Amino acid sequence: MTDRERIKTLLNASPNGTITTEQVTSAGLHRSILQELVDSGVIYRFGRGLYVRTDAWEDDFYLLQLRYGRGIYSHDTALYLHGYSDRTPAQYTMTFPKGYNSRSLKEENILVKRVVAENYSLGVMELPSPCGNPLQVYDLERTICDILRGSGSDIQIVSTAMKKYAVSKEKDIYKLMKYAEQLRVKPKVLRYMEILL
Repeated sequence: MTDRERIKTLLNASPNGTITTEQVTSAGLHRSILQELVDSGVIYRFGRGLYVRTDAWEDDFYLLQLRYGRGIYSHDTALYLHGYSDRTPAQYTMTFPKGYNSRSLKEENILVKRVVAENYSLGVMELPSPCGNPLQVYDLERTICDILRGSGSDIQIVSTAMKKYAVSKEKDIYKLMKYAEQLRVKPKVLRYMEILL
């Protein structure tokens, strides 16, 4: 099997049409094969070390998470992924641990949030992207605390999400209050819940 056939096998084995430099070197291939495939139009470079087949359906949510593995979808973007907002985010919001910095983040259409280490992994779960790929997202209770905690969220989006949460059968008030305590937004959460419940 030639190098070109081996890399095509790797690409075809990828259900989402992506391949990384790490996968290529692990397969015993030289990275230069990637540039050959870019030049011939088989793949394109999405970011450092990440390539996508040109005929693959592009899933921005998934590709951004592959590129920034420490990023967790949060705030308005998480509301959208949970089905609590019908507005497709114009700019994706991702939360990173405090101190994480990547120069390329400034080039992306990402609204970056940073949190202290003890709050970074609080409420992380996996949800499918609109294309069905796995994403790291904060759960609904954490997302509600985040949108009430910060500024910048559209009041109409917040209000709609809170009303929907209040009537949801899946709501977990105990978890919401526990998160609200840790994230220091308990008074705001209580105010909303008193009005809605």
